[in-house]
Amino acid sequence: MALNTSSSGSSQLPVDAPPHIDVHHHTALLVREPSFLSPSSNDGSLQGSSPSSGTEINKIIFENQESVYSLFMKAHKCYDLIPTSSKLVVFDTELPVRKAFFALVYNGVRAAPLWDSTRQEFVGMLTITDFIQILHKYYKKGAVSDGMRELEEHKISTWRAVFEADGHVKPFYTIDPTESLQRAVEILCDAKIHRLPVLEQATGNISYILTHKRLIKFLFLYISDLPRPHFMDQTPKELGIGTWGDISTISMDTPLIDALKIFLEKRVSALPLLDSDGHVVDIYAKFDAINLAADKTYNNLDVSVFEALRHRDSWFEGVRKCTEQDTLMQVLELIVKAEVHRLIVTDDDHRAVGIISLSDILKHIVLELPKMALNNLPVTPDSETVAFTASGH
Repeated sequence: MALNTSSSGSSQLPVDAPPHIDVHHHTALLVREPSFLSPSSNDGSLQGSSPSSGTEINKIIFENQESVYSLFMKAHKCYDLIPTSSKLVVFDTELPVRKAFFALVYNGVRAAPLWDSTRQEFVGMLTITDFIQILHKYYKKGAVSDGMRELEEHKISTWRAVFEADGHVKPFYTIDPTESLQRAVEILCDAKIHRLPVLEQATGNISYILTHKRLIKFLFLYISDLPRPHFMDQTPKELGIGTWGDISTISMDTPLIDALKIFLEKRVSALPLLDSDGHVVDIYAKFDAINLAADKTYNNLDVSVFEALRHRDSWFEGVRKCTEQDTLMQVLELIVKAEVHRLIVTDDDHRAVGIISLSDILKHIVLELPKMALNNLPVTPDSETVAFTASGH
């Protein structure tokens, strides 16, 4: 069902459910690039086009393990991740901005598609970044500006027109439910977005919002059934995954408005909070900013981040850390089981030396490693495929 929140109230709109595949059925089909793989047998085992080719294909697979996770994502469609039933929060563009952000908090979501009643179509997404952009544009230090007062009644459509003129409105990216998960990762990473609506072209309905978190959780569900690439035993730093060295941080007394500015200028989604000794004691994420709307405390952004964190709600996912010595497999397991969006990497003195996000991991293991491996692939004549059958837990 879709929850359409508009200025006239709330109503529920039916969403045509796309084809659904039970994600709890643990059978994984991997489709290799057509350049060198052969058809699978009826029972899903590896089978070559000639008696001797099976061994050769197995050799190629395990010598090119960089592509294992990319192939897994290519073999699954977006509808594989869509729950049998779910709620979708949708905002009409005529809804006042303040009410929209309050509704995000109330419904426990980080973003919502925007519906234009005049055009009768979805036109974009409303995200926490939008809220931060609005605060940064209209806030005046030490005074309640006219702009902030107008924010109380600004409609989403009005705000979008202002930011569109400034070139700050992102294109609206969607994906068809029949597209592969690998394509979804490509769009998320290339467009540098965190949410990708699954939209059926035939009906114009959005049935689900894909995120890095949901994609990596799906992959992790099957990861023990897939061949384990050697790079999973290397550290993220060795692989170049994450941000290292000069990471953006804030102190206990950093003004909140400065933290919001860093989010926009550095294009980061979270800032480690350090004490006077440089130790990580907390983290201020973009999502924390939404509490300003819930508590209507955005009229004073001169307070410190430490003070603002007192308004944090019970949904806070916590500060999760890892070490420079942790392998990629350990990091992946930690980030999935902790259900967080990033890990802070600390050294032996508990100082922040890096940040590893979900998008960093997905981009590397699904997109970057396979591209590097393509340079080493042998050339064979016909289009061929191979399938793995992964037994369920």
